[in-house]
Amino acid sequence: MLFDKISPEAAGVKSKAVKRYLSLLDRRGIPMHSVLMMKGDRLFCESYYAPFNRDTTHRMYSQTKSFVSIAIGLLIEENKLSLDDKIVDFFPEKIKGEISDNLKCQTVRHMLTMSTVGYGDLWFRNPEPDRTVIYLNSKRSPERYPATLWEYDSQGSQVLSNLVEKLSGMSLFDYLYSKIFTHLGTFKTATVLKTPNGDSWGDSAMICTPRDIMSFARFVMNYGVWEGKRLMNESYLKEATSKVVDNREAPRTMAFHHGYGYQIWRTERNGFAFVGMGNELTVCLPDDDVIFVCTADCQGDDGTAREYIINHFFELIMDEMESFPLEENVEAYSELCEYENTRRLFALTGEKDSPTRKRIDGTTYILEENRMGIKYIKFKFDNEGSGALCYENEQGYKELPFRINENEFCKFPQLGYSNDVGGMSTEDGFMYDAAVSATWLDEDKIMLYVQIIDRYLGTCNMTFAFRDDKISVVMRKCAEDFLDEYYGYAVGFAR
Repeated sequence: MLFDKISPEAAGVKSKAVKRYLSLLDRRGIPMHSVLMMKGDRLFCESYYAPFNRDTTHRMYSQTKSFVSIAIGLLIEENKLSLDDKIVDFFPEKIKGEISDNLKCQTVRHMLTMSTVGYGDLWFRNPEPDRTVIYLNSKRSPERYPATLWEYDSQGSQVLSNLVEKLSGMSLFDYLYSKIFTHLGTFKTATVLKTPNGDSWGDSAMICTPRDIMSFARFVMNYGVWEGKRLMNESYLKEATSKVVDNREAPRTMAFHHGYGYQIWRTERNGFAFVGMGNELTVCLPDDDVIFVCTADCQGDDGTAREYIINHFFELIMDEMESFPLEENVEAYSELCEYENTRRLFALTGEKDSPTRKRIDGTTYILEENRMGIKYIKFKFDNEGSGALCYENEQGYKELPFRINENEFCKFPQLGYSNDVGGMSTEDGFMYDAAVSATWLDEDKIMLYVQIIDRYLGTCNMTFAFRDDKISVVMRKCAEDFLDEYYGYAVGFAR
């Protein structure tokens, strides 16, 4: 049965190797949310980082593009389009003026392989709610000739998602569910967020569980067959997961720069992958019958962390895997299971206390004018490792609770951030779920680390340094289209 658990030894790899891999990610400080490994239909590793668990849905970011690719393949089977159709021919009503000859020649194939004329204008905060309108009417400088250079084109993927919805008459999710997901028995709690005009956010906003996406990966790696029944044409899936174009951008070959198919990346060992911005990753290795899935939030450091996650997986797991089961090691497997079941979301660690704590506890610091709009801050501490950052910004008074060297799970106090619809402010008191840890960097300096762990993911480092009656503040956010109020420098003094 799909998702039955086996020992790593039954899959041909040592339990000690799997534990070493997981512990290496922890030592590197990579903020993982889940790690799953499957041989055949059976899991030999499944670890979640609390509060994430097996049933937690997770934003998959640009892995969504690979779902769009499969939807395009299904429409081709229905004879509703072909790979060589011109994209502009599907949206004449959305073209507002003269467009370039290059864009007129751009085909569905060019867009699937990201060999386009170039990405369009950014849509966040654009007054035009229709992202296809934005893309087709963008002025690109310089503009490429289609089918020449590979360059990541996220906006183009959104246009393909809109094409799926236009030709199918259904939402992206509903179309895939009717064709594929309903047969898999998964994706029962999944959804896709919307763009401001009501389209599915098809380049970035599939929300599902790691097991959901692993079942999808198994379907694709089976080249369209599920439980003996063919659900999709084999030829499209084989081409979509192959190296259609070269995607190297530097002399050194990176983890996913082994070629590019139809919105699907190539890997070493003749593999292919779906790749999300924060290192939501799915790697399929048909020759080895292995699938690797992980979720995380490494935005801002996703490239470096991605190399650790993937390269160490190949080196510690795949390069050591045998084609036959190994002798069981009960003790090592027991230790691995305990390790898997005790993972926790990354938190800051360091000095637990400082003499400065008592000095600043309850002291209000008036800040000079700053880009964050924060007027004052005040720390409140208890004697059990907890505290709160109190401050006032343009929305009014806020409190952000934290724990020293542990996470405090709470609602991030900023109002107005997007929920169901990307780029649209909420007005109902909605706030994101968050985890906040803190540590003393030295006697006069404390850092807070905020992790947004909702359907939108993001982080913010906040460092506060004290000297005499003065304070210096730096906040660095890493999030797509929110937390802008928490990015900048400020100085102030005790009142």
